[in-house]
Amino acid sequence: MTSLAERKTHLEERRAELVARLAQVEDALDDPLPRDLEDQALELDDDEVQLSLGAVSALELKKVEAALARIEDATYGECLNCGEQISEARLDAVPHATLCIKCAN
Repeated sequence: MTSLAERKTHLEERRAELVARLAQVEDALDDPLPRDLEDQALELDDDEVQLSLGAVSALELKKVEAALARIEDATYGECLNCGEQISEARLDAVPHATLCIKCAN
């Protein structure tokens, strides 16, 4: 069984990873375009991938930060829909889960 302190540490580590990833995406998007048109096309394709990665990371970051806020206000692990406890197994798999498995399905 994972303790609340361990879950908090895991979420804080994940938050740091996501913040670093978002910084990398921002840096990559700030790079100037090459002069060659073919290289520009490739770079623009890469930028689209970076934007998608950034959007996914930003969404996960919001979820992680919300989970950390729930830890602080002592509501972490409670289903936001029915109020029941979210199972340990679900929180192990998805530490930022907001719904129990029943409500998630």
